[in-house]
Amino acid sequence: MRKIVLRTKRLARGEEATVTSSSGNIFVDLGLRGAHELLAKADLAHAIHQVIQARRLSKGVAARRLGAAKPDLSNLYRGRLDGFSIDRLCRLLTALGQDVRIVVQPKRRSPSHARRRASVGAA
Repeated sequence: MRKIVLRTKRLARGEEATVTSSSGNIFVDLGLRGAHELLAKADLAHAIHQVIQARRLSKGVAARRLGAAKPDLSNLYRGRLDGFSIDRLCRLLTALGQDVRIVVQPKRRSPSHARRRASVGAA
């Protein structure tokens, strides 16, 4: 389980910080709608950014290879993913020569609803 520290003000000497356990999904922790989809999109966008960085591609070259506009790529790098569907992010990954695998499995008992998650790893 990950731990996050939330601070709203500078701590006085001797004052202790409040530590809140994370669910592992910051979007759930922030109470955002569609939190599981937001996390999946963030994971996919991060994978795209990592591949582009590993190949040392400029934004212009990467945008041309992906068939995307440079401003779209900038939005992706900055985590502004409103204009990106999971399908579009998967297509960008395949354009970079990456395999994308979707796994369907029964949900665990603990969450009240099923969730979406992208898992990124090297083959």
